[in-house]
This record gives sequence, structure tokens and C-alpha cells, in this order.
Amino acid sequence: MIASLTFTSCEDFLTEEVRGQQNLDTYFQSAEEAEAFITGCYQAITFGGWWNINTVWLLSEMCSDDGWMGNTSQSQSDYISLAHYQGTGQSNGAISNFWQYRYKGILRCNIAVERISQADFSDEEMKNRLVAEARFLRGYFYFELVKNFGGVPLITGFLLPEEIQGITRASAEDVYKFIEDDLKAAADVLPQRSQYAATDMGRATRGAALGLLGKVYLYQSKWQEAHDVLKTVIDEGEYKLLDNFGDVWDVDHNNSEESLFEVQYMYDGTYALGGSLTVITGARSGPGDGWSWGQPTANLEQAYIDAGDTERLRWTIIKTGCTEIAGENNFDKFVENNTKIANYKDYIEKYGWDPECYIIDPSQHKSARIVRKYFVPIEKRPEVYNIDKIPLDHRILRYADVLLMYAEACNELGEDGTARTYLNEVRNRVKLPAVTSNGNELRKAIRLERRLELAWEQNRIYDIRRWTDDNGKKMICNLMGANGTFVKYNTDPATRDIYEWENQGEASDKGISFNENRDMVFPIPLYEITMSNGSITQNPGWN
Repeated sequence: MIASLTFTSCEDFLTEEVRGQQNLDTYFQSAEEAEAFITGCYQAITFGGWWNINTVWLLSEMCSDDGWMGNTSQSQSDYISLAHYQGTGQSNGAISNFWQYRYKGILRCNIAVERISQADFSDEEMKNRLVAEARFLRGYFYFELVKNFGGVPLITGFLLPEEIQGITRASAEDVYKFIEDDLKAAADVLPQRSQYAATDMGRATRGAALGLLGKVYLYQSKWQEAHDVLKTVIDEGEYKLLDNFGDVWDVDHNNSEESLFEVQYMYDGTYALGGSLTVITGARSGPGDGWSWGQPTANLEQAYIDAGDTERLRWTIIKTGCTEIAGENNFDKFVENNTKIANYKDYIEKYGWDPECYIIDPSQHKSARIVRKYFVPIEKRPEVYNIDKIPLDHRILRYADVLLMYAEACNELGEDGTARTYLNEVRNRVKLPAVTSNGNELRKAIRLERRLELAWEQNRIYDIRRWTDDNGKKMICNLMGANGTFVKYNTDPATRDIYEWENQGEASDKGISFNENRDMVFPIPLYEITMSNGSITQNPGWN
């Protein structure tokens, strides 16, 4: 466990060598050893390598009305089966890896909580902070599990493989209670963001623990609890919205004042560290590079257009494949003296922004959409021709999300005036008019705002699973299925999109097989059920 990765602080640790094997019983003899182990707990967020964790993050969007799987060059049955609700995911590799590596992260945190609190070094303040960081991360890992699978085995100590027989799933309520306890305990001890040194940016803070706790309450419809804890985050004044929405996911604004918690990435060839979302979601052989995984839907783009939200549209979606701007061949504009133009911002300034023609995929001349939030211009990558690792941190929780969660909780509690104030704070940044509605219409406006503001930030699938529509059904049940509005949008000749209809490497009736009695959660990995000799039971409908 210790040998797998033990570094120092969140920023500095990336340049440290991996240490040799140690005996767990003789470890934790100093604050430095304890801190190194905690950094291994942070690294567990990306267990399984960039491919596994990043594609699982994308998978949550692929299963919503915001995203297609989108790969136009090869079949990926694991992702198609889940994204298209085919009901064949018990042995799904992506889900199995996600489950496995969340529990590996939990194991590291369990070790940290137990051993650091008993460690033989005198800095009690450091001990308490490191244990609080471990509890924050453990709460985060369990939240990742419960929102995807429902109730899961609640493991708080060591568990060997041969001990899995007889283990059962805790109820979702019990798992949520455990998460709440961990996050509240962490928030009571963790420093504010401003109390950390610059080299420790990325570590859990009081604001991160409270913000995540607010989301945990929100997902359970605990409106008053969510209201109170999110108000605390706002009132403590540690965070604020960036002035420009385009800076939120800019590589030059990692760990910004809007960020409560983000995964720290940097490029390092020796340790293979770094993120690759920009690669996975890029345009083949174009400025995005990559494999064109996880593409935004025409339905999402239309939502921006209908809302008049041109600012967030242009910083969220890039269209590829158009052939002309002002009558000129678009491909030629990316070539000067047989060399690709590297500076994407200069390209926009030089040639202007046409909402119908953003960027080109010159190798295939096919049309599609890619996620601009994850795009890193070539000149800002560590090596001009390196597309494998990038230094863009992945934003897990940011202040705009906090404001919109608080607005939602206020609306549910009948505090519509306060809800409008914080909803309109988010809208004001992108120069949209203030919302003036009340009650159910305000509720719909808040829900739409979450879609537009947080698109492709791993919120949509969980929002549409938890929100109840006017007809009493969960929103996802009205979007997906044979009569789902999203399915009809993509298959009706009057609304279907030519980009998707002619170039999608998957069926355009995505979601038609959705089953509301099965597909509100993912399946428990089959190997877990088998290893437990059946004591871990499958989710309904997946047998």
C-alpha cells in the first residue's frame, strides 16, 4: 500500500521519487511519513490511470442528455451498453474498475484514519489535520459509490480478499450518514483555503468539506441541512466567481478563487502524471487532438441557443468539421508554411468567432461537437507534440455549483427571493437577464441554469436522476425511454441533428431502452457478487 505511491505535498509531491517498500507497522514514525501517506490518498482519486478515471467521469455525461459516447472510429461495448441503457452491464469493465479503485482509495483512507491518529510523533495539530483530510477523501469516495450504485458495503477498516464472503451492502441511508459524519468531522478541523501555503493548494479545506456536505444533503433532498451548510460556505467569504466564465476551465486558472476542490495534475514523463480529458474529448488530428470521446449533444447546444446563452455556449462546445468561413477554406487557416497554427486564441482573434463554424477536423472532414472546457491550446501543453498528458486540473467542486445548490435549497424551502438572488449572481456573469419567477417556474429556471453552467462537469446524470418533474416522475424517466423527449428529439426528422445523424458512431435512439426500474443506478460488478458468495446482492433489474 505504502509502496504504491508515497509523496509529499499536493503540488511538491509530483516531483518526488517513489519511496521503497515499508512495513505498515513501522511506518508513520514522523509527520513527513504521515503526510506522504495522505498524499497517496489523494492520488487514489485517479487510481487506474488517466484512461480509467477520465473515461468514467465522461461516462456519467454519456449517460445523460448532454453527451454521446461519440467515438467514431472504434466500438466500445462497455460504454455503449451503459450510455444507451442496454441492461448488459454486470461485467462492464469501466464500472468494475471504478468500483475497485474507489474501494482502494477507501482502504488507504481507513489506514490513514486509524494509524495517523495513533502515530508516534508529537505534532498533534498536524495529526488532526491529516486525519481530517483522510476523512474528507473517504467521504468523497463513498459519495462517488453511493450516487452511482445505491447502498454499498460500508468498510471502515482492513478487509482481505478472503474476508469478503458474508459482507453485505449497507442501505443508501446508512452510507449517506457515514459520509455526513466524515465530512462534518473534517470540516471542524480542516484549515480554510487562505491558511494553506501555495505549495499545498489542492488539499482538502474546510470550504471543500462543507461544500461537498451540502451536495450530499442536496442529493437526499435534505433541504434545510443543505441550505444551512451551503450558506456557511457563502458567508465565510473564501470563494467567489471568476469574472469571466471562459477562465473557469482555463489551464492558467488552476486552483482559482472559484475552486473548492480539484484534482491536481501536472505533466511528468517519468511518473506518467497528468490529465487527459482534453485528449479524450478532442478532435482527431485537429487542434483538440485525441480520440473524440464524449461528445456534447445537439440537444445541449440547443438549450444554450434557446436560453440566449452565447457566452457559455462558446466556452462549452466546439463544433468541428465546417468547411467555410466567409467563403474561405477553413482547413487552410490552420496551416501556415505547412505548419499547424498552434495558438488557438490568436486564431479566434484573427478569424473571428462564428457560432456555426468553430474549428476543423481536417483529416476526416466530418462534423461533430467536442467539449471546449477540457481543451488546452497546443502552446500551453508541456511539449508541442505531446497529447498524452496535460496540466489541466480537474474541477470537482466550484463556487458556482455552491450558489446554484443554495438557490435550489432556498426555492424548495419557499425562500424564493433569496433563491433568485444567488441564481441571478451566476447568470449575471454571463450577461443573462435576471430571473423574476417564483415557485415551480423558478425551480425550472434553477434546474436549467445547472445544466448550462455545469455541463460536462459530472453533475447532469445525478441531477436528472434526483429531480422530480411535474408529472411525478424523475426527470430522467421523461427524457429517456421509448417516449422520452430526448430520444424523440434525436430521432424525429424535424429536430434531429445532421452532425449526429450522419456521423455518430452509435445509434441515434440512445436511451430508448431505458428502464426506470433498473437504470436509476449502475449494476454492482458481477465479480463482487461472486467473490462474496452472493452476500452482496445485485441492484434490481440487473440480474
